[in-house]
Amino acid sequence: TINTESPAWGVDRLSILALKIYHMHLETVREDASESHKEACHKKLTVLLEQRVDLSLAINDLLNDIANGDKYMKVYKQMKMYNDDELNPVLRGTK
Repeated sequence: TINTESPAWGVDRLSILALKIYHMHLETVREDASESHKEACHKKLTVLLEQRVDLSLAINDLLNDIANGDKYMKVYKQMKMYNDDELNPVLRGTK
């Protein structure tokens, strides 16, 4: 079967999640924050950590599926219209 998301996209999402985890952790230990703020951020951090586990497992499963031939990636040529003066009405109008 075709997979709509590449492993690279999954890793990109994982890197963004790592940044969220890092900054949310900082909020849980911020000395000038209230206890209610720290507690709310700790709950959010718990969710982010669970998401990291889930996403890591999903990436691993996808890589295994690709290696086993159960899934494959289909590469499409980019068809961007905004830089083409025949397809973009704004650019076409300036000719």
